[in-house]
Amino acid sequence: MTLPLPSAATEERSHEILFSIRQAFAEKGFDGASMQDLARAAGMSVGNFYRYFPSKAAIVEAMVGLDLAEIERDFAEILVSGDPMSGLRAKILARMTEDCMDDGQLWAEITAAAIRKPEIAAASMRMEAMIVTHLAAIFARVTGRAQTEAEDRYAGHCQMLIMLVKAVAMRTSQCGPASPALAAMVVQTIENILTEISNDTAKG
Repeated sequence: MTLPLPSAATEERSHEILFSIRQAFAEKGFDGASMQDLARAAGMSVGNFYRYFPSKAAIVEAMVGLDLAEIERDFAEILVSGDPMSGLRAKILARMTEDCMDDGQLWAEITAAAIRKPEIAAASMRMEAMIVTHLAAIFARVTGRAQTEAEDRYAGHCQMLIMLVKAVAMRTSQCGPASPALAAMVVQTIENILTEISNDTAKG
């Protein structure tokens, strides 16, 4: 039997709940945050909370989905802009400075939980694969290559960019902002990656 799709109102309420529990989830951790803790953070009864999210794994999957939807909107704007590489550069640098502390705590917890929970690992891998696809679409446009060729040619570049953003966010949540020297090295690494791709245009 096919389950009915959630209504727009239910989906909107789910998003509100996710935003309200995000900080509690990040601070207490996957194992430390009980469903009672999360329901309290959302201002709901436990029974009502379970109607939206039957498990902590379901919460993580929903958080990943919500973050991915936001990322997809950002990539769509960058792809149709007049200078996609400049737009991508600005967005990457913004991701490493705006809300870096909160994102880092949350992603550190998700990364740790993914080691023990296959379903969370799968959700995290799906998100990374989608980001790689979107990055490759930008690189395909900039270099004049086909999407499939860009995905193969720049797979390592894409994965390195993702790793840098996640690593900076997680380190910031644990140790505070990077020193000027480290921050400069990270920015230079990103610049080198994007410049290398920009100069790697397909031969006519």
